[in-house]
Amino acid sequence: MQVKHLLLIAILALTAACSSNEVVDENLSETELYQQAQADLDSKSYTSAISKLKALESRYPFGRYAEQAQLELIYAYYKNVEPEAAKAAAERFIRLHPQHPSVDYAYYLKGLASFDQDRGLLARFLPLDMTKRDPGAARDSFNEFAQLTSRYPNSRYAPDAKARMIYLRNLLAAYEIHVAHYYLKRQAYVAAANRGRYVVENFQETPSVGDGLAVMVEAYQRLGLNDLAATSLETLKLNYPDHPNLEDGQFVPREEEADNRSWLAKATLGLIESDTPLPPGQTRASQDVIRQYEDAEEQIPDELKPENQDEAREDAREAEGNDDDRSWWSYMTFGLFD
Repeated sequence: MQVKHLLLIAILALTAACSSNEVVDENLSETELYQQAQADLDSKSYTSAISKLKALESRYPFGRYAEQAQLELIYAYYKNVEPEAAKAAAERFIRLHPQHPSVDYAYYLKGLASFDQDRGLLARFLPLDMTKRDPGAARDSFNEFAQLTSRYPNSRYAPDAKARMIYLRNLLAAYEIHVAHYYLKRQAYVAAANRGRYVVENFQETPSVGDGLAVMVEAYQRLGLNDLAATSLETLKLNYPDHPNLEDGQFVPREEEADNRSWLAKATLGLIESDTPLPPGQTRASQDVIRQYEDAEEQIPDELKPENQDEAREDAREAEGNDDDRSWWSYMTFGLFD
């Protein structure tokens, strides 16, 4: 990143840190406050506009500009890069004025605030891959735009919301693929297959469906589930014949198979093999768990093992029978003189 970009970020951060709440003249009338707030919005002085709009709402809660001030306060927060404040103001407006003619605008701004929440100042200058970032804000934005388009399908903001929803859906699907490849690298093949299937089932018509099928093929092959792998591969070939994982009709795994050999085998280039190769779908960690279970099973006393329980019950019955044959003198002396 260039030095001038770093300086710009530092200056803006210092300006934001040193900024203070503007003191609004108490003698201003409702009309004057609203006009000054409009002038601040036109000049992009959003911090000053926020102060005046908040003062207008608090001083004249039932005035002619009260509802409009609440709407424009959402916009001012959004333009001032305060997404949480913008969403809170939008939710408040929707709750207070559900039948307002411009309530669809509040829904739209709420979705925009979440849409741009991850696109801060750094994202403008750094080559960040949005598909690898936390999808929480993207998921919120998709749901908020979905509310707008379902409740107000004829809204003037609906076409833009639908276009953004397509982008967000593609982004969420790509994020799931990144997670699936992470699981493949960590040899968590069941989790990887589940992620791939989730993309195929829930993100149809996105570019990531082919990647989801490829993940399923690779995970199933690693697990030794050849039938499932073959079915997924045929689907991939049929619907995505030009997928990067297909070369001359053959599937090429994206992740290299993990080297599970011991450090001694790796150091001697395989001349000394201390461990046998792992079966498909198993790791050293899973083998350790199985070994611990077998060791614990061996340490169980013979009399507690299931196969010896019948003999133990018979011995107990014989002991009870012997107790019944004791004399009254033996019972009174607790068996001391048997």
